[in-house]
Amino acid sequence: MSLDVPAALLEWAESGWIDDAEFVDCVRRSLPYAWSVVSEVAARTAVTAAEFADHAVPPPSEAERGQLLRALASDAIRGALERHFGMKLAFQNCHRVAAFTLGAVGGETYQRFISPVAQIRNQSPELRDC
Repeated sequence: MSLDVPAALLEWAESGWIDDAEFVDCVRRSLPYAWSVVSEVAARTAVTAAEFADHAVPPPSEAERGQLLRALASDAIRGALERHFGMKLAFQNCHRVAAFTLGAVGGETYQRFISPVAQIRNQSPELRDC
């Protein structure tokens, strides 16, 4: 899954600089499913007292799964999304996406979510879809 990069953004990148907002907009337009998942968990985290919100619904197709993998496996894309939403993203099992408040990063809940134990528990047959 590639980004659909406008010519102006490519020109800026070739000159050695791009605007973060323009990059985020490129991600939003290129990866609409990933954008909707990340937007949804970020919005829920922002309006609750909980340390995080997650989305654990398998994508409807491999194309959407590819968007999530592209967005969250790329340091540049993931970092831009985290800056844009003011959240720390965590990812498990090809579709479980969580947005943590910045204050929760490093805390017990966050460490538990990103732990090898949590990863293995999310590989059980009833939770696995990838």
